[in-house]
Amino acid sequence: MSLVLDGLTLRPDGASQPVRLALSGGRIASAGPDAKRKDRLILPGFANAHDHARPLSPTSFGAAGKPLESWLLRLAAMTRQDPYVASAAPFARAARSGCTSIMAHYTRAQGPMPLPDEAREIGRAARDVGVQVAFAVAMRDMNPIIYGDATPMLASMPAEARKTVEGIFGSPLMPWREQIALADAVAQAAENPRFSVQYGPNGMQWCSRSMLEGIAEASARKGRRVHMHFLETKYQRAWADQNCPQGAARYLKQIGLLTDRLTLAHAVWANDDDLALIAEAGTVIATNASSNLHLKSGIAPIGRAIRMGCRVAIGLDGAAFDEDDDMLREIRLGQFLHGGWGYDCNISREDYLLSASRNGRFANGAADQASLAAGEIADCVEIDLATLDRDAVLPVEPVDYLFARASLAHVARVIADGKVIVEGGKVLGVDLPALEDEMRARYRAQMPERADFLRAWPAFDVALAGWYRERLGCC
Repeated sequence: MSLVLDGLTLRPDGASQPVRLALSGGRIASAGPDAKRKDRLILPGFANAHDHARPLSPTSFGAAGKPLESWLLRLAAMTRQDPYVASAAPFARAARSGCTSIMAHYTRAQGPMPLPDEAREIGRAARDVGVQVAFAVAMRDMNPIIYGDATPMLASMPAEARKTVEGIFGSPLMPWREQIALADAVAQAAENPRFSVQYGPNGMQWCSRSMLEGIAEASARKGRRVHMHFLETKYQRAWADQNCPQGAARYLKQIGLLTDRLTLAHAVWANDDDLALIAEAGTVIATNASSNLHLKSGIAPIGRAIRMGCRVAIGLDGAAFDEDDDMLREIRLGQFLHGGWGYDCNISREDYLLSASRNGRFANGAADQASLAAGEIADCVEIDLATLDRDAVLPVEPVDYLFARASLAHVARVIADGKVIVEGGKVLGVDLPALEDEMRARYRAQMPERADFLRAWPAFDVALAGWYRERLGCC
């Protein structure tokens, strides 16, 4: 399939320049300056470097306004969905805003099929939407309820509520060696050039040292990337200070996990020692500005991380600011928060945009470096400048409009692997509204199955808050 894109693009200094791209065979066959059209801004495809492929927004299930530690457990209100439908919808939402590469840290399997079979269905959804996907198999072997022994906390709850909670969260966790073997089985069953598999330890507070050492060894032996959460909340920082007195990142380095094969999501509570070691290792930080705000986690020290040499990517985490998986708005918000104050500059707008895509694609196992050069993969986003420049008073550089007001509403077209996957706001490979309507109907019909959990929740939420305030409330 051949395609020609004609418009403006951004130079490294942020100024615009004309570009004409000829696409053929999934690659950029040529890139020249002889474009005439000025109402399109052409950018490399965006990379969503941390997400979970959640079917619908957790806010619709009563999870809003809660810290992560309660929010995660509230997700038990969500019933199971068909894996294909449940993953095609979030992939399509991200694609609609320009994402051509997506991380799916799969922390909640839909079932009831074996995970390798489920991964094949998710790979089919990725193929139909047209995006490249990194699939991280979630792994944990401790602390399923709180960051420690939950017995005293559960004892403070009414008996019926406690019984319900134990029934949901009290099942034995799979031994870590079996979890690594399962991830390898998923890779054997589902991997292809546009669907890669990573090890996905949930986080230090959920994984034993033995598990993390085993993952580090397997990653080194197989060359497989690792994707995990890192110091997302102040309670996780307090847990790390108590259990890893040598320092959180230093602990990961000591067990062989802190390498350039690792992506760390969030890093909201990383300190300078952590950031220095992360930069030295070439580890990627996937920052999630909106999610960190929604879940009361804080504002990550990303500006400082960039100044210290860390590789930074951007993730939507299923919790973009308006819960619409809008990567353009997420890029803008992140740069506003971390770019620098006053005349001080941590990173320019154009560098934040382009390096985040480049680092995100690297973290997601994509083969190219996210540029519009000849020979690179044909992953591109076209922004409608005619709509973006709503006043048309003076000639203004597109980067100014992009960071002032761009959103997914301004995405005219998305091309992935040389194929148009989004046109005029519509995802071409799947019917996104129909997928979401199907899930809404199923969720509504299944909500009675969660009646016991919803009755138990108020007491559970109070007990959780009390435990964290008492045990890990001070950092």
